Amino acid sequence: MSECLSLESLGLASTQSRILLEDRGAIVKNDRSGKGIGDVAEKILGNKGYGHIIRAFLTGDDKRVISYSQARKFCREYGVNEDFLLDGTGTPFGLDLPKRSNELGLITPKGNILFTTVEAFAGSAVDTGSFATEESAWFSLPGLQGGGLVAFQINGNSMEPVIMDNDIVVCREVERLDQMKDNEIYAVKNNGSMWVKHVQRIYHGGRISHLKLISANHLEHDPFIEEVNVHTRLYKVVRKISDF
Repeated sequence: MSECLSLESLGLASTQSRILLEDRGAIVKNDRSGKGIGDVAEKILGNKGYGHIIRAFLTGDDKRVISYSQARKFCREYGVNEDFLLDGTGTPFGLDLPKRSNELGLITPKGNILFTTVEAFAGSAVDTGSFATEESAWFSLPGLQGGGLVAFQINGNSMEPVIMDNDIVVCREVERLDQMKDNEIYAVKNNGSMWVKHVQRIYHGGRISHLKLISANHLEHDPFIEEVNVHTRLYKVVRKISDF
């Protein structure tokens, strides 16, 4: 396989990655505070003057090439799924969680919900290989079909009485921050930490810059603010399992 990577082979994947990174505020057009195209070029190619190559890479609109190693470096730097960018498979960000087994949405024999621990989930990389441990398993539940589902056990009382200590929550991956709804319950993963909270968006400069995380048990746990960055992931809580 050639070390050179044709932009024609990236196409829609690179464009979608750029749009999602801009939505997350990781790349900002005409920015001069460290997030502009020139800054991306310096991180990936070692020279701000190669911004035109990065711009072409992120729009897929001409035949310039970058190397596979540079493309992989871009993925590591900005948290993009390598399989998605290089092969067009999987999801752009977050876990490459299971998809439908076929066009009818039938559940595969091993199940379509990944069960793991909070610690493994919070510290996971972008591929399912991160969950090849004895603490991970797959299962299914009636009424929950499709992909992008992960489950884990809650530790603590911050969401009582809505979600109790030792309850299991099942969450579905949210691809874009603008798809979330304020005040609903999400698992928020950011910089190696993870919380299950009511979430509100905070805007700055026309984009979602921070998230306000609010506990149901507000008498014991104060709300706090988390900055949105390239590592921020959201998963909507879609099911609670008690006395499991």
